[in-house]
Amino acid sequence: MEPKKNPRADLNKKSGLFFVIGLVIVLFVVWRALELKTYPKAKTATEQLTVTDYLEEKVPVTEALNVPPPPPPPAAPEVIEIVEDVAEIEETVIQSTEINQETVVEETTLKVEDIAVVEEEEEDVEVPFAVIENVPVFPGCKETSNEAQKACFQKKIQEHIMKQFTYPDVAVELGIEGKVYVQFIIDNTGYITNIRTRGPDKMLEKEAHRIIAALPQMTPGKQRGRAVKVPYTIPITFRLQ
Repeated sequence: MEPKKNPRADLNKKSGLFFVIGLVIVLFVVWRALELKTYPKAKTATEQLTVTDYLEEKVPVTEALNVPPPPPPPAAPEVIEIVEDVAEIEETVIQSTEINQETVVEETTLKVEDIAVVEEEEEDVEVPFAVIENVPVFPGCKETSNEAQKACFQKKIQEHIMKQFTYPDVAVELGIEGKVYVQFIIDNTGYITNIRTRGPDKMLEKEAHRIIAALPQMTPGKQRGRAVKVPYTIPITFRLQ
């Protein structure tokens, strides 16, 4: 049996190739469609500026100041007439006050009333307690030697401190303790002056000042027979039991 058609005219033979080519073309068109970018059109705004030829200008109101008139020019100087000096000037003779051999000196007699008596001012002398010739005498000390008087003085000072000693209540509550150094001066009249304290707390210093200020008047110390000031330093210990 002979075929009816020419085998070269068979279209189904190349249908697969045509399908692949068509598929590639479709995919390319789809890809380009996806990659295509569009941009929105920008809106342009138009502004219009109107300029007027006439501008109203506000002129500030000014007030006239009362300025005083300028001072008048200085008056012309008076004409000075030159007068010839015809008056004679008397010369003043100054006598020399130097003394030479020919000068006679008058003797002057001085009276007792004319001589002023110059009183010597007593110097404010301080002599340390350790080197003074006669130490201050505490009331009740009757020793004769200077060393015995020193020992009695120091003993009486300690007895006075023990008698007058009072521990401040606030210092006891706060547990404050320590040693206060007190320096004072027994002046040339036997009184206690210039009390100075140095310690760990103001309350303890105040109590030590009160104790020393209560010392009685003493017989002042003497140096070469004259009463002098005697400085003295003593520590007072504040200790809680």
